[in-house]
Amino acid sequence: MKKVIIGGLALLLLAGVVASVWIVPDAKWSGVDESVVGKFAKEAGRPPTEPYLNTEQGDLKLFFFLIAGALGGFTVGYQFRQLFPPQQPTKKVDKGGGHSLCCELDSSNRKRYV
Repeated sequence: MKKVIIGGLALLLLAGVVASVWIVPDAKWSGVDESVVGKFAKEAGRPPTEPYLNTEQGDLKLFFFLIAGALGGFTVGYQFRQLFPPQQPTKKVDKGGGHSLCCELDSSNRKRYV
């Protein structure tokens, strides 16, 4: 059953790739900036200008993602103990009568039976 599903998905993916190449071979996908914002800017008499920081050259986007990932990883790593506090161990306590109940220690180190 798994092979049939995987084969069907592979065929569907292949059909999508072939159809996209066959239907529109040389189409350029325009983004929202070009198709919507640029059109309204021209109608208002303000033609689009070059961006202050052109990320289309070289690997500048990759560099920005690298820096953002490193800063995010450092922040999460530094704050790991506060984001995911360690679990306090549970202890088995005999409360009499031969029954063992499990208890936890609360914030003021008092036993709380669960």
